[in-house]
Amino acid sequence: MSGLEPAHAEGANSSHSTMTKGFVHSYFPGSSVDGPGVRFVLWLSGCAFRCQYCHNPDTWHLHNGKEMSVEDVLQVLRPYEPFLNGAHGGVTISGGEPLIQPDFVRSLVDAFHGEGYHVALDTNGFYGSKLSDDDLSKIDLTLLDIKSFDPAIHLDAVEQPVAPVLETARRLADLGRPAWVRFVLVPGLTDQPQNVEGLADFVSTLGNVQRVEILPFHQMGAFKWKELGLDYRLANTEPPTPESISWVQEAFRSRGLEAV
Repeated sequence: MSGLEPAHAEGANSSHSTMTKGFVHSYFPGSSVDGPGVRFVLWLSGCAFRCQYCHNPDTWHLHNGKEMSVEDVLQVLRPYEPFLNGAHGGVTISGGEPLIQPDFVRSLVDAFHGEGYHVALDTNGFYGSKLSDDDLSKIDLTLLDIKSFDPAIHLDAVEQPVAPVLETARRLADLGRPAWVRFVLVPGLTDQPQNVEGLADFVSTLGNVQRVEILPFHQMGAFKWKELGLDYRLANTEPPTPESISWVQEAFRSRGLEAV
């Protein structure tokens, strides 16, 4: 049993089958940046967003992943169980965008809870409607990636509207489910004052957000765009300055939110 108590430890008795299959891009057993403690992170393939700054464009297409059953995933996870339990961590389901595969996510959540793990879901929230309130209530922590608040900037940044994302944020708040908000700070794209201030105002109204993570843009995924023959619009964009990061953090802190 991990040090973080899962919301639904009875998940092993769920009707969702460990034989349910989905497409898994990759996994990593020792992340310290994808939720509390040390996490086993499972990246699922498939995503409807086309973020200009995506550092994993190789996860965009569903069949870029390997088809695995939930039981296959559990077999991969089990050797790391003593390490994860000792590190007071858990499992984070990420992507791509995991809610492209909602049935697989439901079955994974139940199976991970059945193994005693704290379960986090890292999602952009666009397909939150694919999960019921009961589904959302089973997730111990949602890492909600809000790419932008301003509708025009969001559409430019990811090629999808922001409204479904904000609706997912409101549903999590209404359900009282713990959430961390993640915001990627991209100079010249997401760092506009009306975008930052608008997002800070919105998040401050929710009441369930435990922390806000400001993620500075970087170029570490640029080589993947080149390998895939994709047009990388941000090739000449520099990472944000420390001053810019501090200003954005303060925008959230001034509204009573923890921002890192």
